[in-house]
Amino acid sequence: MSPVLIAVIALVMVGTSFLSGIFGMAGGMVLVGVLLAILPVPTAMALHAITQMASNGWRALIWRAHVRWRIVGAYVIGCALAVGVWSLWLYVPSKALALIGLGALPLATRFVPAHLRARPEHFGHGIGQGAVSMMLMLLTGVAGPQLDQFFLGGALDRRQIIATKGICQLFGHSFKLVYFSALIDNAASVDPMLAAVAVTASMIGTGLSKKVLEAMSDAQYRRWADRIILGISVYYVAYGGYLLAAPMVPAGA
Repeated sequence: MSPVLIAVIALVMVGTSFLSGIFGMAGGMVLVGVLLAILPVPTAMALHAITQMASNGWRALIWRAHVRWRIVGAYVIGCALAVGVWSLWLYVPSKALALIGLGALPLATRFVPAHLRARPEHFGHGIGQGAVSMMLMLLTGVAGPQLDQFFLGGALDRRQIIATKGICQLFGHSFKLVYFSALIDNAASVDPMLAAVAVTASMIGTGLSKKVLEAMSDAQYRRWADRIILGISVYYVAYGGYLLAAPMVPAGA
């Protein structure tokens, strides 16, 4: 990988970590889309996991006083159950299907009636959400949009959402890294230098976001988070659909 490409990836990681640091979401969606466009799926997934572990871990450390550990415990149980089941299959999706899944789930969640949506304060819902999120991570690389809807449906304030989701994602991406770098047949190998760049860029972007989040109100946070999720979801469904249809278009058409 050329120094120029590494520099571009680093800048993208700073920007996406900054975005995630403000909303606890969206940045991971943008980053995995970029990585899937330039790297093989297993490598993109592994590098994304390393980046997100650093970003979410650092974010959770900054806001550690606001972590709701009961929610984290339920989520981790669900993740572990899903990895155990998924390891019997070891499926790796194509880029097109990964992108379509990435955008379609948050859009579908919008049509679920409010009274039927999972709530983060309910322990059983947390286990179920952990299992669903982990399966989405192994299919699409991220579960952020689905998890965002889960947390936005509860009574947590913006700091509790950022902190608790950060810890949940730290565990989730750790499981994902093990899956794509050790369990599948064509396991990924990430260059240590690139991994170090990813971790550093993620921490810089996350650190820069703290003052912006503090300046926002909970109403502003929820309003902009919803808009960002919608916009990125529509883009990925369209892009994934284009990749899926591209092989069927005759050359020169």
